[in-house]
Amino acid sequence: MSIGTGALGPSRTRLRLLALVLFLVAPVCAEYLTAYDPEVTGQAAALIGGLVIIGPLYGAPAVLIRELAARTGMHWTGILAMAGAFGVVQAGVVDQSLFAQHYPGYAWWGEVTARTLIPPFGVSGAFALNFLLGHVIWSISAPVALVEAFDRRPGRQPWLGRVGLVVLGVLWALASVLVWSDIRGAGSDQASAAQIAAALALAATLVAVAFTFGRRRLPAPTEGRVPRPAAVLGLVLVAAAGYQAIPSTWLGVALGAAIVLVAGLVVTRWSRSVSWGPRHAAAVAGAAVVARALVGFQSVASTDPQPSGGYAQNTVLLVTALALVFAAMRAGRPTTQDLGGE
Repeated sequence: MSIGTGALGPSRTRLRLLALVLFLVAPVCAEYLTAYDPEVTGQAAALIGGLVIIGPLYGAPAVLIRELAARTGMHWTGILAMAGAFGVVQAGVVDQSLFAQHYPGYAWWGEVTARTLIPPFGVSGAFALNFLLGHVIWSISAPVALVEAFDRRPGRQPWLGRVGLVVLGVLWALASVLVWSDIRGAGSDQASAAQIAAALALAATLVAVAFTFGRRRLPAPTEGRVPRPAAVLGLVLVAAAGYQAIPSTWLGVALGAAIVLVAGLVVTRWSRSVSWGPRHAAAVAGAAVVARALVGFQSVASTDPQPSGGYAQNTVLLVTALALVFAAMRAGRPTTQDLGGE
């Protein structure tokens, strides 16, 4: 897989190709890896056709957030905060799944919601953790980290011009309106005006965090050693798989939050070392993506009746994910540690 830079730097075509890859990787990570929707699982034509909607819905904001970070000097704190804002808007305003106690096509939705329902807010604790972290990690951050590894230029630099950004913004808006209208027409629970206002306020707060804390100068790198990228991949994969296995109960919410907190603190500490580089970031993202791909097999096994072609879809996506992850880890700029230095 060769979408990196040439001897004279990347051409405009290569940079656009990076944006296109991210545009496609983000929706696949967000929706298809878990194989949760039996209506499209295993159906190649439906999966490809679905990208017409979920490409703009997830891919456009992933590219836009990455481009915003490149133009404003945001580091990963800013990207994560912007991804959180997107997740709140997507789950709280667009498809309103964050507030729904019944959802079309999912008979089990009400039962799962009731286990961790917070009545004053009309929100399930388990769904809130799953939806919001899912968007932060799998819809935006992991795809961005993986695809950025193929851009070997120093720092984070833009891939697209203004026209490309406008086109992506329009596509995102149109897809969001279409999904919002479709959910309303399908008879799903509708969020109240107060719930929507709260979601928008939280999203605005996260955007403010992105433009303040997300742009502050980072502390000077430390001399601390970090595991090699392959070891980082293995360690984070264990944590990500553990997170995917938590039950939809208050105990599961507590365990999930603890796993994410501990993993986040460890990765943050590693990332402050001079030995940390794009290959390590790709390893963290890759571990999250592979863990999510493995969930797809469980989803197909637990669906009754099992969707025809479901396991074939799981296998293709897992192999593709592994290929992308290892290509990204090889493409990332090496650090002194990767080159055998101390």
